[in-house]
Amino acid sequence: MAEKLSPNKLGLTVGLFAALAHLVWSIAVALGIQKLVDWILLLHSIKLDLVLTNIVILNAILLIIVSFVGGYIFGAVFALIYNYVAKCKYCK
Repeated sequence: MAEKLSPNKLGLTVGLFAALAHLVWSIAVALGIQKLVDWILLLHSIKLDLVLTNIVILNAILLIIVSFVGGYIFGAVFALIYNYVAKCKYCK
């Protein structure tokens, strides 16, 4: 039988990863990453008139918290579905 995933552990892992990614993004915006964003979009043959605004610390904190919560929910639900499918006798 497949190993059972812990919804809490997977939720925490995905939530922390999402929060860390958005923390890095917030720091990058604060440091002025506009030219890099323009270049990355150009690599994808995309031209958008995007302008990164000045960082608002409360928005950055809220972004990190919402990312963690969303990541936690996604990870926990993924683990629950995986555990269900792993023990389902008709899913083999």
